[in-house]
Amino acid sequence: MVTSRIERLVSTANEIILGKEHEWRLALSCLLARGHLLIEDVPGTGKTTLAHTFARLLGLQCQRIQFTSDLLPADILGVSVFERESATFRFRPGPVFTQLILADEINRATPKTQSALLEAMEERQVTSDGQTLPLPELFFVIATQNPSHQIGTFPLPESQLDRFLLRIRLGYPDRAAERALLQGQDRRTLLESIEPVMSHTELLALQNMARTLIVSERLIDYAQALLAATRQSTDFAIGLSPRAGLGLIAAARAWALIEGRDHVLPEDVQRIFPHLAGHRLRLVSDGHMPGPDDLARLLQSVAVT
Repeated sequence: MVTSRIERLVSTANEIILGKEHEWRLALSCLLARGHLLIEDVPGTGKTTLAHTFARLLGLQCQRIQFTSDLLPADILGVSVFERESATFRFRPGPVFTQLILADEINRATPKTQSALLEAMEERQVTSDGQTLPLPELFFVIATQNPSHQIGTFPLPESQLDRFLLRIRLGYPDRAAERALLQGQDRRTLLESIEPVMSHTELLALQNMARTLIVSERLIDYAQALLAATRQSTDFAIGLSPRAGLGLIAAARAWALIEGRDHVLPEDVQRIFPHLAGHRLRLVSDGHMPGPDDLARLLQSVAVT
């Protein structure tokens, strides 16, 4: 029954985002693992559509924040306003107080504004004027990022990148998918006609179920070996953090659940690893993020125990 619900969700999403089933499954794994997702690609490849598809199919409240160079932290978190009648300040919540945040073009805002999301993403709360306010139980950030070489972008600091569980690229569609896209109905019009396929209760149940999947001691050994390889390698300036290790196990569990299993295999870890490690590592040679070939060599260097 769990598998049928997930497959229905995936198949419906495939009607909107053509030819990107693998990327959609990764994004769903990120959500089921209670992480946050970073999508990096050139404009026009469907990053925003993917976020709206999530909100629509799961019936989530969604707020879109367009990040620009003049955006302020208060525009995201909210602000305290003085009310004359009561002679007190009242906090007006910002758009972060919702279930799904679409942080569009997050790297077009300054680092100060980007950092406004740090507490929300890690602790699922916002502190303002000494008062701590909880965020919804279902809280998911999907941030889109333009390539760093484009004009008007600011690099995301390491502390921000580490709070994104996975990073994916959608890329251009293949020829068949693009032809179907050109001949078919407008994606946004099609999205409006689709009803939610999963309730909040079902989604929370799946998130809780993902936490219970069996992870053997040998698989923990394998995950630790991968973490150690990033820290000991002379190719990388810094290795993966313990937070990344926890995320690797959580996302591998979620991927295994989507695949219909009650236990995690090394292949699940290998599927997740490039999308978890790529944005957290920096090459010593040029300071850039490692490419797919670098991460493939790293995976090949660690034996499955």
